Amino acid sequence: MKRVTYWPQLVLGFTFNWGALVGYSAIAGYIEPTICLPLYIAGVCWTIIYDTIYAHQDRVDDLKVGVKSTALKFNEDSQLWFSGFATLMTSSLLCAGIMSTQTWPYYTAVGLVTGHLAHQISTLKINNSSDCLKKFISNSWIGFILFSGIVLGNLLKTNVKSEETNRTEDSKSLVC
Repeated sequence: MKRVTYWPQLVLGFTFNWGALVGYSAIAGYIEPTICLPLYIAGVCWTIIYDTIYAHQDRVDDLKVGVKSTALKFNEDSQLWFSGFATLMTSSLLCAGIMSTQTWPYYTAVGLVTGHLAHQISTLKINNSSDCLKKFISNSWIGFILFSGIVLGNLLKTNVKSEETNRTEDSKSLVC
């Protein structure tokens, strides 16, 4: 796609994050658009951010060989673009959490991810290859934090449901 469009990172995002739709449907047997689409959009935004950071290392070579990227498209405005994509990502994660009745561990993880992104974007030096690589690699923490928040949030939901079921059964036995 680098030969066709300045948005190959968007195409990569569409491809890499297909798992949000496939994974949900594999577990639930269907796709819940109010949960899956915001999660998918968040993943696409995240991919654009981290892969554009990575692409900033190759800008000079990309110009020489005539390929395109969002790093070339955004250029010196990259941090502004990243801020917009990070805002959309965070909003989408919050929407997915609300629609899936997530619990506090999930929202804590989203807050930590937002803080990580804000720090990453505000301190990024797009003309410094080693800084770009360091920031790119630090994105593995975003994945780990978000995954942990989803798992812990779902475990807490399961525990709360179990407690509610036990209370309901206890109430029924008291009535009988």
